[in-house]
Formats: sequence, structure tokens, C-alpha cells
Amino acid sequence: MNIFYSEAHRNHYPPFEVFDGGQRVPYFENPDRMDKILFALNKTDWANLMEPTDFGLDPILAVHDKDYINFLASCWTEWLASDSSIATSPETHAFLPATFALRRKARPTSSLHGRGGYYMMDLSACIVAGTYQAALTSANCALSCASSAVSNQQSAFALCRPPGHHAGKDYAGGYCFINNASVAANWLSSKGKTALLDIDYHAGNGTQDIFYERNDVLTISIHGDPDFEYPHYAGFADETGAGDGLGFHKNFALPKGTDDKNYLIALDEALEMIKKFSPNYLVLSTGMDTFDGDPLGKFHVTRNGFAQIGKKIASLNLPTAIIMEGGYANNELGENVVTLLENFE
Repeated sequence: MNIFYSEAHRNHYPPFEVFDGGQRVPYFENPDRMDKILFALNKTDWANLMEPTDFGLDPILAVHDKDYINFLASCWTEWLASDSSIATSPETHAFLPATFALRRKARPTSSLHGRGGYYMMDLSACIVAGTYQAALTSANCALSCASSAVSNQQSAFALCRPPGHHAGKDYAGGYCFINNASVAANWLSSKGKTALLDIDYHAGNGTQDIFYERNDVLTISIHGDPDFEYPHYAGFADETGAGDGLGFHKNFALPKGTDDKNYLIALDEALEMIKKFSPNYLVLSTGMDTFDGDPLGKFHVTRNGFAQIGKKIASLNLPTAIIMEGGYANNELGENVVTLLENFE
């Protein structure tokens, strides 16, 4: 299996994030995640690690707002040059806004903090010096993966960091800056009919935002009900698309404590929808935070559950661009990823 990966992600390592209640904690979405996955992949005899190709900005701007991407590109340098930055020791700090836009009436302002609060939805999408380049490279891993799926007509894996599915058309959030899976799915949609299935524990709100009014890409997300779980404002079961996209989006909002059996029931329904849509390609937003014991999840999916999930999705027999999203039980993360991937190999 071709696996696309770059070391550029290591330069995106914010020193902290801010949890609910204002608690400052070490950054959960850290380089150790990739190291654990790489270690497990290197023990297999089928993982073919490859550097991504640079696809340029056009595929990214096809799904993201240009002013938002410009904000990501310039944010850190602007902040260091501003009066409010801590320019003396930037390695201990990260750019985060202090106010957030109420989107119905808001617009970005000329000030950096005004744009930050407009283009960022929470306090986990911290920006440091290497963030923009890491996000670009992560998107190129996803695009290279999609290109490999087309040219070889078989599945490939993009070991993306930072992840992407919480990034909307014009906002960052949930550790995500560029929506890697959506960039890949949009690119694939010009090559053939495409479906996107998100199996991360958290709702793919950014993906929903990007495709919600489109009928050329079927989007499905299986996740913790936003009534109790992040992102709290999107991912509800009654959100099924709008306009031309009505009926082309599906949220499976599952309760706390969902186990293998109940997760697989939802997955079977999702796979039936994909079969009915009859796509040429599949994009799989692959989060491992459904794992029993993940510090940021409340599901109880086991490693055996991941094996069954992989087997069921692979049985669609579609060239699949498998895109890495979340998963924070780092010690188990590598083996969990390999358990799912080996069904596609």
C-alpha cells in the first residue's frame, strides 16, 4: 500500500491548548501520534512510504476561502510583528484569539485578532511558526493519496498531520486548518463519482460545511452526538444537506458508550447508502478516537472492532483514499491504524 507522509508536520507543535473551563494543557495532537503510527507501519511488509507531491494551491482554494488561506499563511509573522505578541520567546507561545465572531452578523476586520476570531472556531487550532507549511504538506499528502488511488485503482493511505475534518470553508478548529479529506474528495470528484465517509469520533463539521449544498459528493459522518460532544454545533441527525445537496449528507449521531456492536450497526447503514450512491471512489476520514480508552472520546470500540470496520469498508471494493484524522490514545494508535489498514492492503 502506498502511504504518503512528510516530516514537515514536526514543525507544527503548539506548546499548549486550552480546554473547556480555561485549563491550559499540553497539545494532544502532537508529533508522537505520527511516530507511533510509523513504528507500527514499519513492522509490516506492505507499507510503502512515499513523499507527497506538491499540487499547488488550486485544489485547496477549490474548497477553501482565499482570504482564510491567506490568513493562515501570514498569521504567525503578523503576530510576531504586532505590539501584542510575546516576540521574545515565541517557542513558548501560540497565536490564539481572545474573541470569536458571531457569524451571522460578523465580518473579518483589518486587525489580526479580529481576523483570528473570525477564522478560528476554538482554542485548539493553535498557530505557530510551522503551522501553515505543515497544513499545506498535509493537504498534499491527501491529494497524493487520492492521485495514487486513481492511477493504481487501489487504496492508499495519507498519514496527515495536522488533521483536517473540522476545518470549514473559512475557519480552523479542532486541531484542523485545511480540510485534507475534502480537498481530496473534491479533486477526486472530477475523476469520478465520489463518496466521503468520516469514522472519526467527532463530527466532521468542516466537511459538512464544505459539501452541504452539493449533490456530486455523498458525505456521511458517524460520530458522538453533538448534544454532548465537540463540536457541539454541527453533526446532528436532522442535518441532511440543503438546496441541491438535500439528501446527500448523513449524520449518525451516536450516544455515549457506543460499543463495537452498535457502531457496526450504524456503519452497515452507512455502507448501504454508499452502495446506493454507487461511487467510483471513496474518501475515508479515519479517526481512531472511537477507541475504548481514548482520552478525547466516549466510545468503546475495540481493536477487534477496528478490524471489522476495516473489513466492511474494504468490502465495497472501491479505490479508497484513506486520510488520517484523530486518535489520541497514542500507545495503541499505531496498532489500531494498522489493524484497520491491513484490510485494504
